Amino acid sequence: MSGAAPALDPGSAVSPSVAALRSRFPGAIRRHQVSCGDTMVYVAPERAHQILTWLRDDPGQRFDYLTDITAVEYRDRERALEVVWQLRSLARKADLRLKVELDRGSRLEVDSVYDLWKGADWLERETFDMFGIRFRGHPDLRRILMWETYAEGFPLRKDFPLRGHFSRAEQTRQALAANPEAHYSLEELSIAAAYEELPADMKERLARGERGAVS
Repeated sequence: MSGAAPALDPGSAVSPSVAALRSRFPGAIRRHQVSCGDTMVYVAPERAHQILTWLRDDPGQRFDYLTDITAVEYRDRERALEVVWQLRSLARKADLRLKVELDRGSRLEVDSVYDLWKGADWLERETFDMFGIRFRGHPDLRRILMWETYAEGFPLRKDFPLRGHFSRAEQTRQALAANPEAHYSLEELSIAAAYEELPADMKERLARGERGAVS
């Protein structure tokens, strides 16, 4: 079943993909809403990867461009934490936002979509780093903005203090002791803005084409 959707009518409030999704995945589409012209569809977390695959591959949908992945946490502790995928169909010039709701009391985890869009790599790492969402199947899920040994939690969670959990002196001590180069491959370091500041032995290894982790 293709669930083909026509090109989005600018005068229509709801994306025609909603009806196609409800037809193709009965029971997995929990609700939808429109805000500022954007259609948001809430789906069952365990079906998200399957639904995203269909939205990418179905000839009537063709959401071939992953614009963003992020998460949303509300101050209302009764509301679930949301994971968000922003999609665009370049051919149809149509957008769709897919969401899943995760119970704060359960494991915050969804399937990675790296196998669908390679651009999900750093987007999933950032969402993991800032919110603590784990993406099952991601090939290299580690922090991307904070250093790997960062121990204060997830900076964009609502329970994260404005100045962090540790004192400024302790934060500085940990940052200076982090040795971030040890957590990146030589390939990553080769494109770093601070390449010229690398030790001479690292530059020599890069010149020889080595790509192993820095020891």
